[in-house]
Amino acid sequence: MNFADAFRSDPQRHDGVRPIHIWGLRLFYLLMLVFVAPTAWRVLLTHEGPWVPLAAVAWAVWATYPVLALFGLLQPLRWLPILFFAIGYKTVWLAFVAVPLWRAGTMEGSSAQPVAESFLALPLLALVIPWGYAWRTYVVGAKSAAIDRAPAASTAAGT
Repeated sequence: MNFADAFRSDPQRHDGVRPIHIWGLRLFYLLMLVFVAPTAWRVLLTHEGPWVPLAAVAWAVWATYPVLALFGLLQPLRWLPILFFAIGYKTVWLAFVAVPLWRAGTMEGSSAQPVAESFLALPLLALVIPWGYAWRTYVVGAKSAAIDRAPAASTAAGT
């Protein structure tokens, strides 16, 4: 495979998604496994005393979704919803927590600063998402599947 092949889609493999997107997805799944999962599991396994319920939910989510990313390494397109989740919660957190702190000039040195810095790779994640595939599969495909099922259901009900 030459360098240009990484940027060409192949309809026979990965539903026509470019290899560079597939490898980019795998890289982000791997980064989740390597950096997020160990920290979250360490916190869960070494915690002493009663939990603050919402903090426990956050750590449980952070422990679970990167472990599911293991499947994303094997089937990167099938596990895209995990990356949608990551993009979603990071965007919401940046908008509602980081931006107000930054505007107020209180981000630097706060406990939110390292979290905000770790979320700065978000645009790179958005770049490796094959948005055309995602649209066809999760939006248009969902509509098509519902339409395809509707006549079968009405026929079955009518007999």
